[in-house]
Amino acid sequence: MGVIQNVLAVIVVLGLLITFHEYGHFWVARRCGVKVLRFSVGFGKPIWSRYDRHGTEFAVAAIPLGGYVKMLDEREASVAPEELDQAFNRKSVWQRIAIVVAGPLANFLLAIVAYWLLFVVGTSTVVPVIGSVMPGSPADQGGLQSGQEIVAVQGESVHSWDDINLKLVAAIGASGELRVSALDEEASEAREYRLPVDDWLVRQDPPQPLTSLGVNPWRPPYPAVLGQVLEGEAAAQAGLQVGDEILEVNGEPVDDWMHFVDMVRASPGETLSLKVMRDDRPLTIELTPGRNEIGDGVAIGYIGAGAEPVEWPERYRREIRYGPLAAVGQSLARTGEMSLLTLDAIRKMFVGLISPSNLSGPITIARVAGDSARTGLESFIGFLAYLSISLGILNLLPIPVLDGGHLAYYLIEAVRGKPVSERAQALGLRIGLALVGGLMMMALYFDLMRL
Repeated sequence: MGVIQNVLAVIVVLGLLITFHEYGHFWVARRCGVKVLRFSVGFGKPIWSRYDRHGTEFAVAAIPLGGYVKMLDEREASVAPEELDQAFNRKSVWQRIAIVVAGPLANFLLAIVAYWLLFVVGTSTVVPVIGSVMPGSPADQGGLQSGQEIVAVQGESVHSWDDINLKLVAAIGASGELRVSALDEEASEAREYRLPVDDWLVRQDPPQPLTSLGVNPWRPPYPAVLGQVLEGEAAAQAGLQVGDEILEVNGEPVDDWMHFVDMVRASPGETLSLKVMRDDRPLTIELTPGRNEIGDGVAIGYIGAGAEPVEWPERYRREIRYGPLAAVGQSLARTGEMSLLTLDAIRKMFVGLISPSNLSGPITIARVAGDSARTGLESFIGFLAYLSISLGILNLLPIPVLDGGHLAYYLIEAVRGKPVSERAQALGLRIGLALVGGLMMMALYFDLMRL
């Protein structure tokens, strides 16, 4: 069932993103007087299609992992003399630039609308209160303490752990000090703490900002009670069931859920003897955690189970909501922030500050899409917005075969006053295909390694 949900979620996500992207090209092409021959969602043989009064075929194809807008163009096929004025290649360079840019801009617009919706409806989060600080860690050296609420990172205000992680990830590669402002309990004014860092999170795979700082978020006591058991995983194979309470592991008492998680993670492939309470009856169950390689020969254990949800105290819960007008500014700011973060991540990957293994392909996208869909509509819309931004930015990279490559050609044409030669474009196409194909294969490889 989980695989089916993941597949359905990624089809919905990619279908929406691709439809919006291609509609951007389509809408501007029509406004520029270009005849659109086909608007296709998906590749391959159409499984449904219809024609409108302009002669455009709207189609849904069998392979739902892409899409395209096919325009009238003399470079692709002969054009009747009476339709030459509707050919893409006959339009001015600025019209062609507008058509090319419209697809990525549609993705940014979709992200803005999605974030606006989240800000208007309201998002639920927890107050970023520190639960504990690891001795000797940067947080400990900087003076942060348990019970403090983090209110700003690098001088920018934060309202949730997600905000904090985004600010910390944006500082990858920093050396010197990270500035963190925190509010003591019952205090009215925050204090700034300076945390020493050196090559912050460089090549960490994956980046774990809070763990690297030595900060553990505050959580309510989580009893080691199973709230979820995934089919086919180690927990289910051992006979564990939802509602089971883990009392002991190899004779050692289990304090709470995180204590149990630590025991499992430290025991990949090792058989553990569990004392379990089920329906007021103690049971002994043998459990062998799976082995998950996380790089450099290091492995952690996993069992495919989740904790039973617990209620957070009201004082640790926060609702973030804005009025329709204020939400416009917030959604624009969030889209801009995520765009800059994505661009910066690409730059840092090229210069070696971020490991290429953080690249995500279709398998990881499917898993994250499925997980966010199961978590709730709020998470799903947030993931949709971020993926839409990523798609917009990636398409604007100056790589031939992408929108950004065509944009680069047209900008050169606008400056020179004449088009880039067909020979140069053909060479660029081959280089672009090799680059994109290589990146796709690399992303797929890292996807399979994560499995």
